Amino acid sequence: MRIGELSDVRAARPGAIAEAADARRRRETPPGAAGRVLIIEADHPARGALGAGGDPVAMARREDLLERLCVALGRPGVDGVLATPDVLEDLMLLGVLDDRLAIGSMNRGGLAGTVFEIDDRFTAYDADAIAAARLDGGKMLLRIDDEDPATANTLEGCAHAVSGLARHGLMALVEPFVAHRIEGHVRNLLTAEAMIRAVSVASGLGVTSAYTWLKLPVVPEMERVTAATTLPVLLLGGEVAGDVGAVLDGWRRAMRLPGVRGLVAGRSLLYPPDGDVRGAVDAAAGIL
Repeated sequence: MRIGELSDVRAARPGAIAEAADARRRRETPPGAAGRVLIIEADHPARGALGAGGDPVAMARREDLLERLCVALGRPGVDGVLATPDVLEDLMLLGVLDDRLAIGSMNRGGLAGTVFEIDDRFTAYDADAIAAARLDGGKMLLRIDDEDPATANTLEGCAHAVSGLARHGLMALVEPFVAHRIEGHVRNLLTAEAMIRAVSVASGLGVTSAYTWLKLPVVPEMERVTAATTLPVLLLGGEVAGDVGAVLDGWRRAMRLPGVRGLVAGRSLLYPPDGDVRGAVDAAAGIL
């Protein structure tokens, strides 16, 4: 199927999505069984976060986003993709997820820039839907703001999601931060001390941590952060940066730390400053 045909298929044959999910050839081993993992992330649009680099609406062009994802998924060393139902279902219909990990993004209700951003409701996948769609795991965002009582709702939602995924034997990928508001905008505190606290809270969520992985940004004194947990860690790719070499060096250094199993990167690979998706993905894969 071609990208231009997706809308017609969705309108005329909505059942084709479930058929594609059933037909997808899954990996037979757990995500970490084959060594390092490289996941392409594309769940930003569902939070209303559409910008990349200097373009505030770069990810708003869905056909362009899908083309970039198809290029990335076709490169050697790429293990899979992390996205919301709409994007994953498009990729399933396109037939590009065979033998790839497919991670469903779960809580997208904390829309970027809103007064309710910390109350990050589970508005996309839930654990049962992830299992029914034969996906390989679920990802959740956890921001801890000491001054926002909505943090408690997000904590509880993430705990339920970790437990639900574990019941299905599926990866729970938790992305934790300590956050606060600066002039009304939520900002993550990217210090070793803040990340150690976030890691410690995230590691204890749910009735078991057997299937929990952590998705963490590279911060100063990263060795202290990874020392705070025995859970597997995937590095967070972060924003599009002008100094690509510095970003790659940061990933390379952090990849040597105990517990670090790979990388989850989205806009930095899909929308690199020079526009070369293949080159950006290949450079990241080379680090692994």
